Amino acid sequence: MTDTPVFQARRQRLMRTLGQGVAVLATAPEQIRNRDSHFPFRFDSHFYYLTGFTEPEAVVVLLAEQQRAILFCRDKDIEREIWDGFRFGPAAARETFGFDEAYSISELDTRLPDLLANQPVLHYAINHDAAWDSRVLGWLGRVREQARNGVAAPDQLRDVRAAVDEMRLFKDAHEIGRMQRSADIASGAHRRAMRATAAGRFEYEIEAELLHEFRLHGAQSPAYTSIVAGGANACVLHYVENNAALRAGDLLLIDAGCELDGYASDITRTFPVSGRFSPAQKDVYEMVLAAQLAAIDTVRPGSHWNAPHEAALTVLAQGMIDFGLCKGSVEGVLESGDYKRFYMHRTGHWLGLDVHDVGEYKQAGDWRSLQPDMTLTVEPGCYIRPADNVPEALWNIGIRIEDDVLVTVHGHTVLSHAAPKSVADIEALMCDAGA
Repeated sequence: MTDTPVFQARRQRLMRTLGQGVAVLATAPEQIRNRDSHFPFRFDSHFYYLTGFTEPEAVVVLLAEQQRAILFCRDKDIEREIWDGFRFGPAAARETFGFDEAYSISELDTRLPDLLANQPVLHYAINHDAAWDSRVLGWLGRVREQARNGVAAPDQLRDVRAAVDEMRLFKDAHEIGRMQRSADIASGAHRRAMRATAAGRFEYEIEAELLHEFRLHGAQSPAYTSIVAGGANACVLHYVENNAALRAGDLLLIDAGCELDGYASDITRTFPVSGRFSPAQKDVYEMVLAAQLAAIDTVRPGSHWNAPHEAALTVLAQGMIDFGLCKGSVEGVLESGDYKRFYMHRTGHWLGLDVHDVGEYKQAGDWRSLQPDMTLTVEPGCYIRPADNVPEALWNIGIRIEDDVLVTVHGHTVLSHAAPKSVADIEALMCDAGA
């Protein structure tokens, strides 16, 4: 595999970071959907980040001081390949993925006690899975049984995820390329959805357009269950039923991204079902867009993580006052939290192998500084449910605008720039589609 050196370098870097001891990371287990049918297998993100290996039933063992990487995986089995597809097997996996050694997964419990013997530290995902914790304790118990022979078990257990999380927070060129491609595919899907939208169609029909575009361009799956929410449904943050008819005069909010080689895109666009914003819809939309642009403008090296959220809140609070949704000053609305009736989530999250990717948001109690090669989403919104103190013209307007943003040396790059979001661009695209 041409990407093998990338994964080898990550393993070596992690072992240097750990310094001593043994790290053990397993991929995700296969999950039964019903009876003898499985959910589609998706590898564990930490495991994949270090190996590039996508088969189930696999474990990587890293001996830090020796800079030695060992893979345990399924045996080569021609008969099973007839039913389930190709398997590398240990010998081919070692050669293909650049491991020092590789063994059958059936040998894991036999070999691990020897690999842990006389090691000072065991690094693994502590308390992530009860069955895995029990298995680890079994290995340690078997090492301790050799105490009379002068064999010592690790006397420290450390969570390996902290070190891997920090590595994954900073994307290398390999990852940035995958994320840009994922964002390009998802942007195309949003354009397709805009062109396909019309009153009388169902939300699930538009979802189908998204899924078609994802697979057509090589994405393996959606990055998460797509939200296709028309009218009042857009005021439900995690609406996924996607079964209502679209009505003329309503807005359609689509929160959808794809997964390409493990890497997620996460884009939200909101647009009018009939192709033209009403005056009230346009006013609220322009407020949310201004909040998003203000937030994106703060994304640069040295700015702190919460700066985009603070910038978006300032714009949203002023807009809510202007629309009669909140009363008082911007400072007062922010301090009281009155804006949370209409904007109740934060303005972004890390993005990468996981949609809500790993990485700490604070360090030593303070928001961490943004640095080049971090990737995040910027996604303010406004959700106005009917209420006595809300102008009726604004009822059931739900708007979110979300982009994927890479921090660069000189500022930022919006990876999802190809998905239209200005009022003019959206209306022009939808007008051309309906012509």
